[in-house]
Amino acid sequence: MKRRDFITLLSGAAAAWPLAAHAQQRMIPIIGILWPGNAPPASPRMESLRQALRQLGFVEGQNVEIQLRYAERGLQQLPKLAAELVGMKVDVILAFGDLGPRIAQQATETIPIVAISDDILGAGLISSLSRPGGNITGFTILSPELSAKRLQVLQEIVPGVSRVAALWDPTTGISQVSMTRSAARSLNLKLQIVEVQSRNEMVEAFRAARNEGAEALNVFSSPFLSSLYQEIIDLSAEHRLPAIYQWKEHAEAGGLISYGPGLAAMWRQSGAIVVRVLKGAKPADVPVEQPTKFELVVNLKTARVLGLEIPPMLLGRADDVIE
Repeated sequence: MKRRDFITLLSGAAAAWPLAAHAQQRMIPIIGILWPGNAPPASPRMESLRQALRQLGFVEGQNVEIQLRYAERGLQQLPKLAAELVGMKVDVILAFGDLGPRIAQQATETIPIVAISDDILGAGLISSLSRPGGNITGFTILSPELSAKRLQVLQEIVPGVSRVAALWDPTTGISQVSMTRSAARSLNLKLQIVEVQSRNEMVEAFRAARNEGAEALNVFSSPFLSSLYQEIIDLSAEHRLPAIYQWKEHAEAGGLISYGPGLAAMWRQSGAIVVRVLKGAKPADVPVEQPTKFELVVNLKTARVLGLEIPPMLLGRADDVIE
């Protein structure tokens, strides 16, 4: 080969290298996460997601990229964050609650969405659990049923309770409210629904509950409320309100009691659904999954501070008891 031809060939190859590198970069799938909380998802959420991805062959920084967006300045920020993820051309959006998936749906009709929803069917996000349709599938927490069940637990641990307040994030829809109200009537309890849409409203929410004579508190399911769990635990202690939560991590952090699905297991399960989508499954054909196990966790230390004696039968049913 002549020297001039060799130089021409080398120059052409060098020019192609950046293009090849860019093409290789684009081969790495991107998972966009739309989180309604005002801080990054607390442990064990992201750790559990990454664990599931690794077990299924996707390692962040090697062959998959994760782009997290969270509503630091409030839920009104979610449409802009969803638009950012769509603009990045992510391969799948993992969205949480009922509001997050709905906003993701409004932002794109083509990018697959995996929703971890409080009540995916009741919120109107899908047409059927077995065949969701559209560009969305995911996991439903069964929050309305569980919120109603928590009233029964409160009735067991708070002797003579007659008035219960419920913290409600209205972006999760009305189904938790309606089902819990129905359960309250059957249990002969008066239920006060207290709306909370921002961190600044939390102190006033507790004051309103106390002014109405609330004797216990049911914290409804919501990624937003979950992100404020420490404030809720502290205010419950300040007002001496026995409170029941969704996640065992909240009982471990000082909450009185929790009842709900396993948080880590749920995020691992969501990671498995994401991988199915990355491998080509169409959300419309992927059945929505539901929790199969629920955990009852009791914090005896908090019970003693509140002067409550937990019934032995309930302790016997508990999956974990924190001394």
